[in-house]
This record gives sequence, structure tokens and C-alpha cells, in this order.
Amino acid sequence: MTLLKMKFNQQRRVRLAQGLWLLSWLAVMCGAFIFCLGVYLKTELLRRSEVMDNTEIHVVPNILMMVGLASIGTNWVASRVCQDSLDASRFPRWKVLLLAWFAVAALLCCLLIAVVVLSYALQGRLEESLKVGLRNGIRFYKDTDVPGRCFQKETIDHLQMEFRCCGNNNFKDWFEVQWVSNRYLDYTSKDVNDRIRSNVDGRYLLDGVPFSCCNPASPRPCLQYHLTDNRAHFNYEYQSEELNLYSRGCRQALIDYYMDLMNSTGPGVLSVILIQMSVLLSLRYLQTAVEGAMALEDPEGESEGYLLENSVKQTFEDCKAKVLDILKFAQVDATADEASGDADGEKTADEKAASPTPAS
Repeated sequence: MTLLKMKFNQQRRVRLAQGLWLLSWLAVMCGAFIFCLGVYLKTELLRRSEVMDNTEIHVVPNILMMVGLASIGTNWVASRVCQDSLDASRFPRWKVLLLAWFAVAALLCCLLIAVVVLSYALQGRLEESLKVGLRNGIRFYKDTDVPGRCFQKETIDHLQMEFRCCGNNNFKDWFEVQWVSNRYLDYTSKDVNDRIRSNVDGRYLLDGVPFSCCNPASPRPCLQYHLTDNRAHFNYEYQSEELNLYSRGCRQALIDYYMDLMNSTGPGVLSVILIQMSVLLSLRYLQTAVEGAMALEDPEGESEGYLLENSVKQTFEDCKAKVLDILKFAQVDATADEASGDADGEKTADEKAASPTPAS
């Protein structure tokens, strides 16, 4: 039973080809949009790779770029098929290629759906990656003279100012690490020596934060040090002074930023999926309608277009049988080669037995 059969005359075939041509070029532009989206997301992830512990999230922009390029190529081919569909001398050359085209187009739709699913599935991995990466970034903030960590301070400062955040979870994370380099500590100062001796690991800890945590919206000058001491500053309340520093942690700020970025790709990717499916189905109708007209040897006559020649179940069984036949054919070839080798060995043994023994 033919699936979703429709009648097409010459005029309807021409309109279908023209509409599909426009739809194909729209899909080409959508493919370029998907590619640019993947490049932008990849760039944003690479910009802050120093505060990320792993690169699993990069699979999303990688798939977007790959699918975007493939979509541009496949839909350009679809536009060429539309141009040649009404020319009986040029359309047959696409007949063999169209089977591969349908497979690639269906794979693109599946990959786009996978991108949407992965964007949500990798949210937990992104959060864990940022948690570990930011913790290491804060810990190595002072290592401006250590190879491989020279720009860690600059990265963290730019990050906190750009996203208006402070620390990993909040500004108190800076209280737990020594973020001032030893080269800038005055070891002749009693306060410095007392702080170092009071710490088990010999670190210089203080209730202060880098300048990049200061909130420019604060009505008073930035307070970086002695943040937990109300007596150290005039008219200062540690518990209620919220405007002085950024209250949000950088991990949550980055998670919100990247998830908003990936969530915004969802509607765009879904619209591209719908357009790609429309091109796929329309080209199938155009192919079968044109091949039907050519089979009747009447290019201007009425023909039938359909999605599948048989039902879905029957089509699946036919494909399964073809695959099994191919596998059986490969196995038969291997068995035949072995049998041929055994026969040659037996023949050689028979020839040796039949040959006369030379006289001594």
C-alpha cells in the first residue's frame, strides 16, 4: 500500500519545483545561521576555557558547526535537483545520488534534535566543570610568575568585572585562599607575620577581595579589606552592606549565561528542523512524481507522487531483508573462498599421490 499518495499534473509539478527551490535556499541560509551559531558558542567557550575543568560541553558547538556545513551542501544540491526536475534529459543523473541525499538529510534532522537534547543534558556537567575550574582559578590567582598561570589573575579579574560577580559561590571564597603573591608581602611587618603564623599551612589569609569584586554602583568607595570588621570602617555594617561588592558568584553567573545562550538556540534549531523536514518530504514527492511521469513517457501528463512505495512496516521489512542479503552474500563469499582453498589443497595432495615415485 502506497503511503500518502497524491496526484500531480504538469502545473502542480512546476509549482512544487519552484516552491522547493525557494525552500531549499531558505534552508541553505538556515544552515549558515546554525554554523555561525556554533562558531559563536565555540568562541565563547574557548574564551573562558581556563575556568573550565573539562571540554565535554564543546560537543554542542561542534555538532552545530558540522550540521550547519552539511545543511548548506545538501540543500544546495536540493536546489539543483529542483532546477533539473522538469528536464527529462538532466533529471535522471540525480536518481542514484538522491538515495544518499535522503539519508544525509534525515541524519541532519536527527543530529539537530540531538543538539537540543544535549544542551539540557550537559547542564549538570557544565556546572561541575565551572565549579572545579573557578576554584582552581581563584587558588592560582596569585601565581603571576608561574609558567602556565601567568594570565590567571587577568582572566579572573576580567571575568568578575564582565559578569558582575565575585568568587566561585560568593565573595567569601576569597577569604579561604591566599590571593596576594608572596613577592608583594612585607615580611618585616608584624601583621603579615602574625597572619602567616596563625595559619596551619603558612598562608597569608585575610578577609579581603580583589578590586574586580567592587561594585561600581556602590555609593561609597570600594572596601576591599577588613570586610568582616564593622569597626574598621566608618558607618559600615557587614551584614547589610550589599552594594559594596558583587553578591552573585561567578559560577552561577556563567551557568546562567551559557544556559541562556544554549536555550536561545533551541527555537532556532527547531525551526531549522521543520524547514529541513519540509525540504525532505517535498523533494521526495517531486522525485516520485517526476519519475512517474517519465515512466509513462508523458512529461506533461498526470503522475502520482508518494512518500513510500509500500507501507512503513513493509518498507522496514524490505530494507531489513536487503541488509541481511548483503550480509549473507559476504558470508557466502568468505565460505566459498575457504572451500576453494580446501579443494585446491586436496587436488594438490591427489596429484602428489598419483605422481610416480622416482627409482632409487
